[in-house]
Amino acid sequence: MNTLYPREERPAPTRGPPPTIPALRDHLVWAIFNTLYMNFCCLGFVALTFAIKARDQKVSGDVEAARHFSSKARCYNALATAGSVVLPLLLGALIVTGVIHLSKLAQESVGFFTYQFSGTNDEDQ
Repeated sequence: MNTLYPREERPAPTRGPPPTIPALRDHLVWAIFNTLYMNFCCLGFVALTFAIKARDQKVSGDVEAARHFSSKARCYNALATAGSVVLPLLLGALIVTGVIHLSKLAQESVGFFTYQFSGTNDEDQ
């Protein structure tokens, strides 16, 4: 092999920038939080599955399917969060109003069950 002849200089192949996928939120962290801490009627788990599907579709390049699954994950996450926050607040409000009602009922019944001894008796007169 003769290496004395001049070599042809080839420029290094330049790759173009990778196709940009628009910033698409998959709501995975929110779904994990709902699944682990505030799982109401398994909506957190459903949101987690849709978030994982959205991430998989985003990685594969199918932006429309990723957007669809991301929208479903956001919806189920919102339902799980609302259910897990609103229901305990509603239960607490019901307990407080029940205690207030029972305390008023107990105060009213004390007057009914107490016998007042007085010096005058209307039946005797």
